[in-house]
Amino acid sequence: MASLLSPAPPAKPTSISPSVSKHRTQTHLYSLRSRPKRSLIRCNSFIDNALHLGQSLPVLPVFQSGYEQFQRFAGEIPDAEKWGIALFSGLTWTYLTARPGVLMGAIDAYILAPLQMGFDSLTGKRRLEKRDFLITDRLGEGSFGIVYSGVVVPKNVNVDDSVKKMGRGRGLELAERFKKKVILKQMKLGVRGAQECGDVEEWFNYRLSRAAPETCAEFLGSFVENKTNSQLIKGGKWLVWKFEGDRDLCDYMKDRNFPLNLEPIMFGRVLQGLDSLGRDALIIKQIMRQIITSLKKIHDTGIVHRDVKPANLVVTKKGKIKIIDFGAATDLRIGKNYFPNLGLLDPDYCPPELYVLPKETPVPPPEPVAAFLSPILWQLNSPDLFDMYSAGIVLLQMAIPTLRSTAGLKNFNLEIKALRYDLNQWRVSTRLRPDLRILDLDGGRGWDLATKLISERGFLRRGRLSAAAALRHPYFLLGGDQAAAVLSKLSLMTR
Repeated sequence: MASLLSPAPPAKPTSISPSVSKHRTQTHLYSLRSRPKRSLIRCNSFIDNALHLGQSLPVLPVFQSGYEQFQRFAGEIPDAEKWGIALFSGLTWTYLTARPGVLMGAIDAYILAPLQMGFDSLTGKRRLEKRDFLITDRLGEGSFGIVYSGVVVPKNVNVDDSVKKMGRGRGLELAERFKKKVILKQMKLGVRGAQECGDVEEWFNYRLSRAAPETCAEFLGSFVENKTNSQLIKGGKWLVWKFEGDRDLCDYMKDRNFPLNLEPIMFGRVLQGLDSLGRDALIIKQIMRQIITSLKKIHDTGIVHRDVKPANLVVTKKGKIKIIDFGAATDLRIGKNYFPNLGLLDPDYCPPELYVLPKETPVPPPEPVAAFLSPILWQLNSPDLFDMYSAGIVLLQMAIPTLRSTAGLKNFNLEIKALRYDLNQWRVSTRLRPDLRILDLDGGRGWDLATKLISERGFLRRGRLSAAAALRHPYFLLGGDQAAAVLSKLSLMTR
């Protein structure tokens, strides 16, 4: 009992040799230094465990099972069939993205167009009225419409009352105080096809505002006049564009100083280090570069303009060339505004084939079917080359002064038709005595381009340069010309 109550004997101290103590101290210090590494290992272990835990969640096995089934299915397919599927997928993608773009056309028609309409409706762009504008000057007239300049009337101004009180002359003074200028086109009433032409032009302007907005003037919308007065007729349709310039290439070509009258507009300055002929050639080249670049972008959407001429090429105040007047255009992706055996053309600029597609081409099927078949139609007929002939005539007119007059151009067309559109033969046999110095510069590159644009169509309706091929022509690929093009762009950016 006493032994149980007596305190326990103290424990004997354990003797530790200096070497062992030193070893333990080093081990302890080493473990302290090693803790960050152990914590990284633990973090990685934690992440791995979390991933393993995540794989055990009830949602992931569904995807894992599907992936395993796909792997099992893919593994059961013979290699030859795998290659076949890959080839078929590649060919399908190539077909859907080939010109004129079945896939992009479908995206535009079923996604972008409804979105644009909804946005325009919210912003009021689809609810324009006559009172929103004040018409100022008459600029020109065509077969189906009359073009005016005008201004946007501020919301707090009643333009009708103001003009009545101030008179016509004072009304123009009022217009000068309005900052936003516009171009308006009134479609003629009572002229056969004018209303349809206006509807077509409106459709194409909306289409290009989505697909290639830089090629044409900014379209603001349309309105229908709801009353008749001295200038307006009830029921007449008006199309409205943002003002970007009121002079077209034809206006500039009428000036004896052409093309030097466009030098400050195109380049922002007088070109140094070149004689007068070299400056003329460089200005013409930059104009052609812009025209063909815009045509390429338009053709890539499946649209053919069918009326390319100087009067339909607006020169903006910033030196850009914008294509206008799409009343004769056709969208061969869906057959919009295409009618067999019907040619909407200007005979002075029309190619020898007269029609954008062969006359035996049938009436377009419903739009989805037409869109699906459009790459085949495009490859067989190359309808974009219709516009390229017209672009070649514009090049000749700019470079050869005697062809700028109406009489000179008509005589040229008579001669070139008799020679079966052989421009080289025309050069040695014409009675017009053309000045070809601009086209003969740089080894005749300009002349060579002209001969490859103004020609008959050959096998499979080819034989003329497309817009993409024309931009790769040596005429556009000289180093000095590229530098001038950069200079032109820089001058436009600084304005």
